[in-house]
This record gives sequence, C-alpha cells and structure tokens, in this order.
Amino acid sequence: MRADVAGLLAPAAGARKTRTWRRFKRHGLALSGLCVIVLLIAIAILAPRLAMHDPTVQDLGHILSAPSVRHPMGTDDLGRDVLSRVLLGARVSLAVAFSAVAILIFVGTVVGVIAGYYRSLDGWLMRVVDVLMSVPNVFLILVVVGLLGPGLWTSMGVIGLTAWMGTARLVRGQFLSLRDREFVEAARAIGAGGRRIIWSYLMPNTRSLITVQATLYISYAVITESLLSYLGLGTQPPTPSWGNILSSGRSFMREAWWMTVFPGCAIFVTVLAFNFFGDGLRDVLDPRGQTS
Repeated sequence: MRADVAGLLAPAAGARKTRTWRRFKRHGLALSGLCVIVLLIAIAILAPRLAMHDPTVQDLGHILSAPSVRHPMGTDDLGRDVLSRVLLGARVSLAVAFSAVAILIFVGTVVGVIAGYYRSLDGWLMRVVDVLMSVPNVFLILVVVGLLGPGLWTSMGVIGLTAWMGTARLVRGQFLSLRDREFVEAARAIGAGGRRIIWSYLMPNTRSLITVQATLYISYAVITESLLSYLGLGTQPPTPSWGNILSSGRSFMREAWWMTVFPGCAIFVTVLAFNFFGDGLRDVLDPRGQTS
C-alpha cells in the first residue's frame, strides 16, 4: 500500500517541480539574478586562479596606479592589485555571508518550530525574541564584536546570532497556522508523535518560506560583513574583503576613485542579484500564485 502511494506521489511531485521551474524561467529578473549568483560563486571558488597578481604583495613602484592592461582595476595605496583583491574579497565576503545565514536560519528555525508547535514554550520564547528585536541590530552587533574581538569567524557568528529572530517569528507563524489543520489532526489520530508531525507534515510546508528567507538574508549578511570590515571590526588585513578594500580607499576617493568604485560595485551587484533571486523565489513558491 505504501509503495503504491509513493508511486502515485512521485509523478505529482515531479510535475510540481516542473511547473515551478517553468514559472521561475518566466521571471526574468529572478533568472538574471540566479545567473549572476552562479557567476559570483564560480568567481569565489576560482579566485586564486583568476587573480592576476598576489592580492597581498605590495608593489611600491606602482602605488595608486590608474586602471590599465596590467592592472584592470588599478592599484591601491600600497601598490596591490585591486582586481585581485576584489576577486579574493568575493570568496571571503560570500563565505561569511553563507555561513552567517546558515547559522541564523538554523537557530531561527529551531526556535520557531519549538514556539510554534509546543504551546507551553511559546510565550516565554517569543518574549525573548521580542526583547532581542527591540535592541537596534547594529548596536547589538557592535557590542558582541567588541566583546569577542574582530575577525573572520567573529563576523560569521555575530551576524548569524543577532539576526535569527525574524526567521523564528516566520516559522512560528507558519506552524501556528498549520498545527491544527485537518492533515495534522489526521496524523495525530493514527498515532504520529510530535517529532514525526513536525518533520513529516509541518516542515515540508514551511521549507519554501525558509528558502526564500535565507536567500534574502544573504544580501543583509553581505552588507553587514562589509560594514564590519569597513569599520575594522570584521575581516582583518591583509586578508581582502570588500569592506576593508572600501575602507582603505576612503582617504583616496578623489585621486584614486577605483579603490572604492570597484568593490562598491561588487557589493551592489551581489546584493541586487540575491534580492532579485529571492523576490522571484517568493513569487514562484507562493501557493496562492501557482495557478499554472
């Protein structure tokens, strides 16, 4: 009987995925965002091979050189190749962003699941969330970084552990709307326990919301990591990240515009791509919009 049911559900799931992909392909901005994201990830992976020069080697004979064939994005105040630093900065910035989002999605989902399914824990968990959300996020981040000290790993942890509250509220709201539905009551009637109901019935109906939330949070993580590095509280030199490249160029904006324009454009394009992709996913995965 179970094999027959699985055989009937598999084609339906396959057809659903096909319809979803067809809807996504019709969303031009989302598709373009996905293409840019794939390109950025490839650049981050291949950055050491793509870099024309060692991003940490100083060439004092070519300080603040304008963009040229040898240095397509010019050099900085220490003669380092800006293009190579931007390419390596993509690896650092995206690694921090993806790691931070993984942390915040995990923590937020766990808290949201517990609060949304177990009524006895809902009240005090949400009060903790309310208190944390009442503290300005930038202030909270700066306090934690001040206590732990700046660095790459600190950036990953602090961004993830100070931004999970929105995910917790989203997952909790979805669980509250689903936990008393007919299919959940039917699962309880046949003897399914809480753990099975959560993972087999409720989480599959929440997964798309979490996916969209994670995609949109990557933009936030990229900006926050860049801000921390710009302020000297994130990735520390000589390791390049888009934020500390911008920081090193702020004193030379008139005579060496390329030191700020190119890393700034990298941040702008990355954030825009993830926003387009996330908005497209939200439109495609919205059950109310799936009519084709």
